[in-house]
Amino acid sequence: MRRGREHTPAGVRQDGRVADPRVPELMQIAETIAREAGDLVRANRPDRVDVAGTKSSATDVVTAMDLAVEELIRRRLGELRPDDGVLGEERGLEPGASGLTWVVDPIDGTVNFLYGLPAHAVSVAVVSGDPDPASWTMLAGCVHNIPDATTWTAGAGGGAWQDGRRLPALVDRGLDDALIGTGFGYRADRRRRQGLVAAALLPRVRDIRRMGAASVDLCMVASRALDGYYERGLNPWDMAAGALVVIESGGVVAGLRGRAAGEAMTVCGPPTLVSELIAALEKLDADSDAEL
Repeated sequence: MRRGREHTPAGVRQDGRVADPRVPELMQIAETIAREAGDLVRANRPDRVDVAGTKSSATDVVTAMDLAVEELIRRRLGELRPDDGVLGEERGLEPGASGLTWVVDPIDGTVNFLYGLPAHAVSVAVVSGDPDPASWTMLAGCVHNIPDATTWTAGAGGGAWQDGRRLPALVDRGLDDALIGTGFGYRADRRRRQGLVAAALLPRVRDIRRMGAASVDLCMVASRALDGYYERGLNPWDMAAGALVVIESGGVVAGLRGRAAGEAMTVCGPPTLVSELIAALEKLDADSDAEL
């Protein structure tokens, strides 16, 4: 059963003021479409999932379900928001006329989906301006974990929610006590470098986890299942919805060396932890592919 939101309506601040009049509707659309996409995957997942193609490398796979889910999302957005643009992982950017762009990952964690592992999700977000993490304004987003239907939503100024429960503000902690999530790229040279960075960071933290779906990792930080998270190589669709969930739960999402979060590096968590994690990653040149 889907539970209704408690207490404060989506898109409304705790003081009762609407942050942006578009936010409640955009949040609802993001959640509705993400849930419909999740329903499609759960109802049609075959016993054996085959690879339909590859992208950046032989390990960067795409399945027929990825393609079908993105088609569903684009069709539903065309019905509900025909003037908006859409940036999707599988078909790229289709510009719109409204100044808003939906940034979608039909199945984030495709390899997990392929193997039947639990962390794979539909990620649907909407941003204002160019769909670029360095300049966009995030308005609303939803991450719907497909296997168990856990659903995170967020709206700019309206808080972050998990299955109808408003998420409390994150609790800050130091790096030594932190459980950190991360991920690895698809190219062998980058994975080798990322492994060296993780090995160097491991003695400085409580432990490191690798779930395999960036959007879920981000939301797990917001839900306090992880204390922090970092990853090099995220695309806009990997991070858009999850980043907003973190920010609206009181967290920080940033890059290294004063840059915005993005492909070079994405770091998230409560403010003090993020500062310490950024400092550690900068010393390791974790935004570089050069050998340590």
